[in-house]
Amino acid sequence: MFYYIFRILKIAFFWIDFILLTSILLALAYIPFKSKDKIYPKLFRVWCKAFVRALDVDLKLHQKNLAPLPEQYILIANHPSAFEDIGVPALFDVHSLAKIEVKHWPIFGPISEAAGTLYVNRESKESRADAGRQIAEDLAKGKNIALYPEGGCKGKRIFETFRYGAFDISLSSGVPILPVFLHYEAQEDFVWVGPYTLVDKMWHFLTTKNNRANYYVFDAIDPKLFSTKEEYMEHTHNLYMSWQKKYLE
Repeated sequence: MFYYIFRILKIAFFWIDFILLTSILLALAYIPFKSKDKIYPKLFRVWCKAFVRALDVDLKLHQKNLAPLPEQYILIANHPSAFEDIGVPALFDVHSLAKIEVKHWPIFGPISEAAGTLYVNRESKESRADAGRQIAEDLAKGKNIALYPEGGCKGKRIFETFRYGAFDISLSSGVPILPVFLHYEAQEDFVWVGPYTLVDKMWHFLTTKNNRANYYVFDAIDPKLFSTKEEYMEHTHNLYMSWQKKYLE
């Protein structure tokens, strides 16, 4: 009984903290101020961490990399859930590529846009091309980018192939790819299935029987090792299939 009382009080405290932070970031999203482009993304990461705590998710980073993280990288990850939209920036200093619908969400849309999130309509070839140009521009400014090469949430297992975008950009820019493998122990509760509203997703996370989310980061992949985006993609996809076999099967 005391455990449940403590958990309720703890979650209530974290939600108060999260709501206060949300109010501050929402107000700042509409206010121009000096160095906003540098300060707001840092506040966004704090907000993401507060959101993770409010959802009572036990987010764990597993550093499987032998070499230090490169100064700049393109982070890629599998995409089974909506949670990684806050889980990845809570752990990594990145600007994420998100589906265009996120931009129009109340409260969360203005905050993510002010944080420098890039948006794409995955079904539009023109939108994907525009997103590629935006990513190239941000990389030229020294930023780290996070995206999901499966091209959306594809379920509990790695999709049969990856899209070429991340690998093409890595080859042309020379920025290495940092692979992160995501593993939610209670997959049924975290995976992207209906109902799809934000409230439903938050409820699923809060009521899961196992709140552990494991994020495994591996050594960055040097684009100089590959001559084509097809070869680069296939190599990386094979790595993800091996990690899937190790962690999910």
